[in-house]
Amino acid sequence: MESTNKIFERPFEELLEESVRIHGHLCAGQVLGVRLAMLGLRLLGIDDPKGRDRKSFMVYVEIDRCASDALQSVTGCSLGKRSLRWVDYGIMASTFVHLKTGKAFRVVAREESRELSRKYCPEIEDKYRRQLKAYKLMSDDELFRVQEVRVEVPAHDLPGRPIRRVQCESCGDYVQDCREVERDGKVLCRACAHGAYYKVL
Repeated sequence: MESTNKIFERPFEELLEESVRIHGHLCAGQVLGVRLAMLGLRLLGIDDPKGRDRKSFMVYVEIDRCASDALQSVTGCSLGKRSLRWVDYGIMASTFVHLKTGKAFRVVAREESRELSRKYCPEIEDKYRRQLKAYKLMSDDELFRVQEVRVEVPAHDLPGRPIRRVQCESCGDYVQDCREVERDGKVLCRACAHGAYYKVL
């Protein structure tokens, strides 16, 4: 039976509403994220991201802000499924990778769209409210810059079961997905090799 959750059969406002439920509030970042996700999926030719196409693509997201929740909501990609990868660049951009064809597109939010929002909604003084409304009205070309790119996805980063699981010879924690480090002939977790973000009390 054909899946009924095809992305382009659902109106933008419905996708936005679902994203807002997950994120917790409506903001310009949600509008931008939903629009960005729809464009990325369209570029890859993915029309059923949560159904038959769910294992066909991955998304790299470059910022941990509101738009990232929208991307997850629309695409169905997530860290837990290993189909969403966070690359900490601090840029409002995402790269959509088709795992079967190798096609990849990086979609970057245009900074100038913030100012362009005045043209669309000059009557709204508050810039956040103005951007929220204008981002719904602007064209994809006004909101985003698209780059066709190549992404080499290592086998250990692909969705699916872990390729390897090893024990750190210092702390004893188990490390999956080839994240271990070899140092002085020892297999270590990254925390033991490079220093942890936490301090054990």
